[in-house]
Amino acid sequence: MTHQPLRVGIVAGEASGDILGAGLIRALKSLHPDVTFVGIGGPSMIAEGCESLEPMETLSVMGLVEVIRHIRPLLRVRRHLIQTFLDNPPDVFIGIDAPDFCLPVAKRLKEQGIKTVQYVSPSVWAWRQKRIHRIKKSVDSVLCIFPFEKAFYDRHDMHATFVGHTLADQLPFEPDVLAARQTLNIDSGATWVALMPGSRLSEIRRMLGLLLDTATGLSAQRPSVKFIIPVVNQNCETLIQEQLLSYPDLSVTLIQGNSHHVMTAADAIVMTSGTATLEAMLLKKPMVVTYRMAALSWWLVKRLVHIEWASLPNLLAQKSLVPEFLQEQATVENLLPALSACLDEGYRGDQIREFQTIHDMLRCGADRRAAEAVLECIS
Repeated sequence: MTHQPLRVGIVAGEASGDILGAGLIRALKSLHPDVTFVGIGGPSMIAEGCESLEPMETLSVMGLVEVIRHIRPLLRVRRHLIQTFLDNPPDVFIGIDAPDFCLPVAKRLKEQGIKTVQYVSPSVWAWRQKRIHRIKKSVDSVLCIFPFEKAFYDRHDMHATFVGHTLADQLPFEPDVLAARQTLNIDSGATWVALMPGSRLSEIRRMLGLLLDTATGLSAQRPSVKFIIPVVNQNCETLIQEQLLSYPDLSVTLIQGNSHHVMTAADAIVMTSGTATLEAMLLKKPMVVTYRMAALSWWLVKRLVHIEWASLPNLLAQKSLVPEFLQEQATVENLLPALSACLDEGYRGDQIREFQTIHDMLRCGADRRAAEAVLECIS
């Protein structure tokens, strides 16, 4: 079977999008061998043959202040990208996550008759739901990594496809705990609890004390339990070590740059709310989720967000599967009994079985499904 040549415009703005993009490129090449890719990507996408017109790091800007500071180069990149695609139109444009950058590009291209796809839905189901109208004007289809996202688009008469999550395809259904502990060179026979205060310095300053106080309480109840913290870089490690000086009786192992193995090695995790909760769930780790933010930010969130739960395991289960303690509920009195329960065999077994069900739901060949949905969009 012969294929017409296919030209794909594709943009990813950060490392997670680069991984998704590389998987999508591989799958598209297997389904349609005569295909070329051009846009913005990271090392994984470039290795798969994507021509990157700009460094991906140009788009990897987080936070309102940081975006404002970098607005001129971001606008320059966007203009360059749009003009390139208007001069030599692709058959389809795919924006991967990064909606604030990708949707305006997609909208301009769609107005010129170019098919457009958004891979990874903006959190429109959670807050600022009126953005659905902007999304409709910008893209022909949305590739959803979670089933509740497709349900939202169905209610708003917007074409969307649930493709699953590539992380669910990649992670084994039964993680190898012993191998992870050997890799980290930690006691293979001990009970380990991972403390995960976040990857940003601001999160660590806000959350680490609460987690260490909770660990101190758990250590008093269960003296044999050991604690481990993954750290993303030297600055985070220095900050954590400074705070640990206030806990001289608490034994904590720090591991730099290996959060995946730390989570795999742990028997239970207490962690800040975020995307890491998905990986912890796929690794079948009983967990407690917590978060604190500035009072004004919390006041705004309470008024803007329209979901019952904060953590992805609960959103996917559509029930309170893992304990969540946010803002004023984020106390040692609440976290300690919940974390202790994560080490009890009966509770652990129930939660792990629920995690297995969700893993099975998300593990459906996301790369190929996404590629098929893209080809369907332009057929």
